[in-house]
Amino acid sequence: MNLEISSYRDLRVWQLAMDLVVDCYRTVKLFPRHEQFGLTSQLQRAAVSIPANIAEGHGRAYTKEYLRHIAIARGSLVELETHLIIAERLNYCDKIKLEELLEKTGSIGRMLTNLRRSLIKNTQP
Repeated sequence: MNLEISSYRDLRVWQLAMDLVVDCYRTVKLFPRHEQFGLTSQLQRAAVSIPANIAEGHGRAYTKEYLRHIAIARGSLVELETHLIIAERLNYCDKIKLEELLEKTGSIGRMLTNLRRSLIKNTQP
């Protein structure tokens, strides 16, 4: 089975990252109102940055630029994980929700690593 990737929207990692954004937005709805411009905003920005950088990298003309954006997405992913752990420590979300979200970030992280490896492999002569 040969799957053609003609758009960033065809990438499973982008699709899962988009789902993660929705999950994060739903989660922060439960945060205290006073966190609206603090942790809530930071968590949302980190979540949105992941699929946005995957898409932007895919749209770049050179593999080196794509790799750079994958690295940025990976950085945003671990930033998001940190914000989620902070939220759980502050009792803004429960341990079960945290574990569910961290499972998703772990999966996306592995997919980003595999995408990076694939891009590097395909650029070598």
